[in-house]
Amino acid sequence: MFLPYLYWASPSRWSLFWSSIIQALHKEFKALLTPYHTGVSILFIALFSLIVFNNSLGLLPYVFTSSSHMVMTLSLSLPLWVTLMIFGWVNHTKHMLAHLVPQGTPSVLMPFMVLIETISNIIRPGTLAVRLAANMIAGHLLLTLLGSTGPSLPLSILSILIFSQILLLILESAVAIIQSYVFAVLSTLYTSEIN
Repeated sequence: MFLPYLYWASPSRWSLFWSSIIQALHKEFKALLTPYHTGVSILFIALFSLIVFNNSLGLLPYVFTSSSHMVMTLSLSLPLWVTLMIFGWVNHTKHMLAHLVPQGTPSVLMPFMVLIETISNIIRPGTLAVRLAANMIAGHLLLTLLGSTGPSLPLSILSILIFSQILLLILESAVAIIQSYVFAVLSTLYTSEIN
């Protein structure tokens, strides 16, 4: 009586394309994570999907890009980082302390290495947030500045402007996908450091 969903409808090309992207991301995130953390890859796939969706929406005319604001990007990176830090320091204190001093560091440099590693660990959510917001702002600002010069240009040069706008829009689409991928991969790598 109850037949599986696959017998009723065949998925669209878009659905097949998106599921192949999800499967590729799952394989890659699984390879980056330790066997202890492999079930977490769905979180990073969802994070990737959210950022791709927000970045792609921002490419439409007159639509605000939420991922170009630090509030949005920090609200994605900061809770993840705080959760990882609390989990790591509560459950794996020795590993977290050992991670502050790389192997083979001379004993004279150990206090400086602890300071450097602590600072680099603290600024991680900020660098994730700034990277995403700055790349989104830069591309959209360039598109806006080029587009606003259109009314003042003669008709002969306007076709060159339209062609350059189309090329820039294609580039911005690629940047939107790449930036969401970078955000998700770096978040995955930060998670894999917590054993």
